[in-house]
Amino acid sequence: MTENKLVHETSPYLLQHAHNPVNWYPWGKEALEKAVNENKPIFLSVGYSSCHWCHVMEHESFENEEIAKIMNENFISIKVDREERPDLDDIYQKVCQMATGQGGWPLSVFLTPDQKPFYVGTYFPILDNYGRPGFGSILLQLAQAWKEKPNDVKKASENFMQNLRGAEMVTIPATLEKAILDEAAMNLFQIADNTYGGFGQAPKFPNAANLCFLLRYGKISKISKFSEFVFKTLNKMGKGGIFDQIGGGFHRYSTDARWLVPHFEKMLYDNALLPIVYAEAYQLSKDSFYLGIIDKTLGFVLREMTSPEGGFYSALDADSESEEGKFYVWSKKEISEILGKDSDVFCLYYDVTDGGNFEGHMILNNSIAASALAFHAGITEDAVKSIIAESSKKLLDARSKRIRPGLDDKIITSWNALMVSAFAKGYRVTDNPAYLQAAEGCVTFIENHLLSGDSLLRTYKNGKAKLLAYLEDYAYLINALVDLFEVKPDAKYLVLAERLAKYLVEHFWDEKNSSFYFTADNHESLIIRPKNNYDLSMPSGNSVAANALLKLYHLTQNKKFQEVSTKTMEAFAIMAAENPFGFGYLLNTIYLYLQNPTEITLLNPQNKTLYNDLTKRFLPESILVTIQNQAQLQALENYPYFAGKEFENETTVFVCKNFSCSLPLKTVPEIEKLLF
Repeated sequence: MTENKLVHETSPYLLQHAHNPVNWYPWGKEALEKAVNENKPIFLSVGYSSCHWCHVMEHESFENEEIAKIMNENFISIKVDREERPDLDDIYQKVCQMATGQGGWPLSVFLTPDQKPFYVGTYFPILDNYGRPGFGSILLQLAQAWKEKPNDVKKASENFMQNLRGAEMVTIPATLEKAILDEAAMNLFQIADNTYGGFGQAPKFPNAANLCFLLRYGKISKISKFSEFVFKTLNKMGKGGIFDQIGGGFHRYSTDARWLVPHFEKMLYDNALLPIVYAEAYQLSKDSFYLGIIDKTLGFVLREMTSPEGGFYSALDADSESEEGKFYVWSKKEISEILGKDSDVFCLYYDVTDGGNFEGHMILNNSIAASALAFHAGITEDAVKSIIAESSKKLLDARSKRIRPGLDDKIITSWNALMVSAFAKGYRVTDNPAYLQAAEGCVTFIENHLLSGDSLLRTYKNGKAKLLAYLEDYAYLINALVDLFEVKPDAKYLVLAERLAKYLVEHFWDEKNSSFYFTADNHESLIIRPKNNYDLSMPSGNSVAANALLKLYHLTQNKKFQEVSTKTMEAFAIMAAENPFGFGYLLNTIYLYLQNPTEITLLNPQNKTLYNDLTKRFLPESILVTIQNQAQLQALENYPYFAGKEFENETTVFVCKNFSCSLPLKTVPEIEKLLF
């Protein structure tokens, strides 16, 4: 069997291509020097392991001996996992968007030996069709152009570079005021789908940060339509096909407007960001449906995405047995055979029909209330819920015997940090100790395997950590440590958060432009030093850094943290107001800043009524730390946040705002007077 240079990599995506006839190289010194020495253009292919069209292009083109021969003779071919190298992906996605108006994966870029792009696209079919050149034709044309028209290639690359440098965002600092939130909320509502929830039409992505922002704006404006829209969205998603009704967890996005037919891959970051929205919706509404979604999602992560060492895996593929969604769909006949007499109730609840709703199969989705089904079936609502729960267990057991989708088992620092935050927030609303244990276990894993001094590494697999971490790795982890500290105030989490924050400011901060670079100042030199400012499928490192530093300032009184956080928010505030869809997380941070975070310390939480009233309440403008014992408080006494507070034999609460603290409070009514 042939093999190429990717055989020595750890990335599952790169290893998928290790036996292609293409002479693939990983991005690195060897490949880049070879391109220069042989004066050959570079073909850069960027993708990730659970990317459906990446697999298609591999099977069509990269496994084709004739295509491989053209590539090997004329190009230095480099394969990149976008999850390992988001810096490269960010730079060349911008180029693709300039050239074609859109980006995506697989990303296919042709570069000069000095890494400058001169031709770019995404998926190319192998053969010419519909007037579009196929990949083979493109390879031959570009190889010929490189040899015969070098000036044309040079001119194209210079144009790209000029546009790339010119695309550096010029920001106009703005005063942070409520008007920013007002404008953002109104603009965001312009693209809201009031029928099915979410934003825009198909394909429809969850956009967790924007939903969180609307919950906050609903609170500050006292206009209920904003929170009601979020509830509608979460209900539709939680009952739709985008949510795995049997196994829990969210698929990547919905291909239709009503959340029915998903793109079936499951990404760790979606299943970290969405439980937080559901937790906040529960705090506002007290609807137990949201708790159910949280438990099923976090349960899925614990069951299927957690490594024995405590880290979390990256993704599950959309495909199994070369067919998208095969692992997740059902036939009515199959369900009837597994469930027997209970299948009628189950099929009514999940709208199961003989004809199916997806290529002759069924994607389970719920469109009937348990109470209505109980009336129809002549049984109690509790009986319906019991049948659904027991039937789901049977189907999950049956499904577990199927051939599973591919697992990308590399562990990414930033995505793991998001999961720590999710488990911390999940613990706050459920008090499930398994969630706290998972959050703490992941931080321990990161400390043991991905942290060297104050410097982080990006990814870990098979006992090997590698690649310098990016802005998002530092920002997400600092934020996660603060989230975990609030529910488990072990001083070591605050100490580590402060250490990493100082490193972040020292090595990533751009003082001139009041924002953070994507890469540290000791990172490999690329054609530009990238910045990523938009909150899209994941929040930008800038937005999360601003949030984490704002909270850290209140906990530590380090004024540099406050200064950098405020400057970051000011730099992007106008853009956030005008384009809120791309700045949802930043808007949440601006909300926190404008509310002037309320500092709440809950000591000795033996009074469960008081404890539950605070922790299960929607308080997005607060920092709420729960101190379990005297030792925890003593370990924190050097931090101004905890100065002067004494641990007593009964539950006490301190509320501090505008640098003025209350006397010890011991009842819900006296606490509410200060909070509302």
